Amino acid sequence: MPHDRARRVLDRPADARFAAALLGDGLPVAHGFGGIYALTARGDAVRRVNALKGRPLDQTGSVTAPTGRVLDAFDLSALPPAVSPGLVQDVVDAFGALGPFGFRGPAAAHLPVGLTARDGTATTTQVIVPGDACPSQVFLAAAARAAGDLPLAITSANRSRHVTGGLDAPVHWRIDGLRAELGHPGLVFLEHDDEAAARARFPRHTTVSTTILALHRAERSHGRVHLVLERHGSLHVDDVTRVLHGLGLGLVVGERARTRLAPRVYEPVRRDGRVGQGAGR
Repeated sequence: MPHDRARRVLDRPADARFAAALLGDGLPVAHGFGGIYALTARGDAVRRVNALKGRPLDQTGSVTAPTGRVLDAFDLSALPPAVSPGLVQDVVDAFGALGPFGFRGPAAAHLPVGLTARDGTATTTQVIVPGDACPSQVFLAAAARAAGDLPLAITSANRSRHVTGGLDAPVHWRIDGLRAELGHPGLVFLEHDDEAAARARFPRHTTVSTTILALHRAERSHGRVHLVLERHGSLHVDDVTRVLHGLGLGLVVGERARTRLAPRVYEPVRRDGRVGQGAGR
């Protein structure tokens, strides 16, 4: 079957580099990310992406980076005494090898204000990665080069709950639903070649935003350092616990992580070809 030249595909390196060049010019890109879709832009475009989603313009964005560049966003000198830079590297490597994941830690000084948030007395940033095996690594590496000195900002690919009026706005994992909800002339789409295959690549993950682990908060109990789970997303808490135990660490489930995120449920395709936007259950 001939390729649709208008369809930009994450799994094609030439398409990934083309989208990265557009990002470097200032356009946000909606792209495959693990088994779902995400929105990535230059770090100076957080307000633009917030406007596109219908979020408050000053809402804090997250950072993303290709494998090997994740720790650039953190101030490793500001980690808790029980958490060494080497340990953080081990944690990031272990979860990156497993699939999509998120980490929050002390923010590096070079990050712009729109990508940092206060947690008590600490200034933190949140880094979301797609997993080492995700084809989006090619796009992210090219996008990081195109962005130059700016970090990459990332957020979920959906309309904000401030627009939908729901308690939550589940992330999209189908390109047809994403295009129907967030189609915009200023948004570049870089889709999974095969969405079922993309999901199968990470069988331990569900089609929701990533689970997030705090690296700047540590508690010691029974002689073991425990990190804090801040969001229970695509990777189950049992898997997080297992990975951390393998590194000699424990896990504390934070208040907001006690309920796991629910995936988006799509309504059947209508006769006109449009897809309904069901909410997560």
